[in-house]
Amino acid sequence: MRIVEDLASQPSSSVPQACGNMAATCAAYDFWSSPYFEPDDIRKAHVRSSIERIKSHEIVLAIQDTTNIDLTNHPSTTGVGYLDHQKLSGLKVDSTLASTIDGVPLGIIDQQVWTRPRENLGIAKKRRQRETQEKESQRWLDSLKTTQQLIPKENMVVTMGDSEADIFDLFSLKRPENSHLLIRGTHNRKVDHTAQYLHQAIRQTQPCGLLSVEIKRNPEQNPRIANLILRFATLEVCVPANHLARSQLKPVKLQVILAQEENPPDGVEAISWLLLTTIEICRFEQAARCVKWYTYRWLIERYHYTLKSGCGIEKLQLETGRRIEMALATYSIVAWRLLWITYQARLHPDESCDTVLEAHEWQSLSATINKHPIPPKNPPSLQQAVRMIASLGGFLGRKSDGEPGVKTIWRGLRRLHDIAATWKLTHSTFKANGCS
Repeated sequence: MRIVEDLASQPSSSVPQACGNMAATCAAYDFWSSPYFEPDDIRKAHVRSSIERIKSHEIVLAIQDTTNIDLTNHPSTTGVGYLDHQKLSGLKVDSTLASTIDGVPLGIIDQQVWTRPRENLGIAKKRRQRETQEKESQRWLDSLKTTQQLIPKENMVVTMGDSEADIFDLFSLKRPENSHLLIRGTHNRKVDHTAQYLHQAIRQTQPCGLLSVEIKRNPEQNPRIANLILRFATLEVCVPANHLARSQLKPVKLQVILAQEENPPDGVEAISWLLLTTIEICRFEQAARCVKWYTYRWLIERYHYTLKSGCGIEKLQLETGRRIEMALATYSIVAWRLLWITYQARLHPDESCDTVLEAHEWQSLSATINKHPIPPKNPPSLQQAVRMIASLGGFLGRKSDGEPGVKTIWRGLRRLHDIAATWKLTHSTFKANGCS
């Protein structure tokens, strides 16, 4: 807990800077090297807290995605494998992030880490000749099983994934009544329709309505509003002809949604989302709800971005892949906390900031921003506090800037740590000397 608190207070700092002294730094490194603990020991505590937060929400989204921890620039690190290119080395990480249906991240509920042995480079080319459990795509099925075991039966959970999750075995997997799938489709599978194939069949369906969705900023485009024409249909998807266990499987009935943008801005590629879901869809509003939920899939990408760019997991110079994984499990909690603060402030702006900040933190923050030595008697709202933190990180707060992002918040938290520490020290000294 102490290590997480230190790292969370200065997420973009080095481990020695965040820990503050040699003893705390050595303790962090010793903990990551300890043979008595495993990465899952760290994750389990966070998962338990995540499940407690999930219990208060009728419906939750379980957003899954895979990323690389690229350690190519640390050639002396042992226990790593090749990544998407044979010259790149590091760890593969698959995370499942729980979120509310309004886009507030509730925590990590599953995380799988593995290495690709270099002797398997030739085997990867023959992946179609192997069953799913022998492939990396098995991670989607394993995560779904874990999610279904953890989420209480009283809560509905919708597992979401991008086109990598378009796996027939995932759709055919037995699920309890409270578990559903919402997956970005890519394969043009054979279906029970006169058009015979999925892509053609859904395009022959009549549009059911127009939906406006917010497209978030990414490295390739600015944020914007996209107007999407929706189509939906119920189709029976056939077992793939090349599936090794074809005789043991049956066709799967799925709801298919096609969301297309017909008039995108100049120079912008039109959105075209083919979504496959097990959720019942009988009318436009139900299809629109699924499309809206899918727009929150980018949260897992922001989580991985925060983990790498904000927490600097790829910059850690640890000697082994196991130590990196121990650090990863620790920083996973830090990255979630950064995301949670960011989006909690957007959706619950009037909530008091003392749910996130300690008294000496919000008091020193208010005094610094307001340039007044006496802080207010009552804590500011969460939105006000987050905007003040972001201003320490370079956020200007202009009308055109919108709400602050994760990057300026983690920069601001680093400065706030120093400010709050000085405030706490000076006020403790004043009290000790009998000053009010």
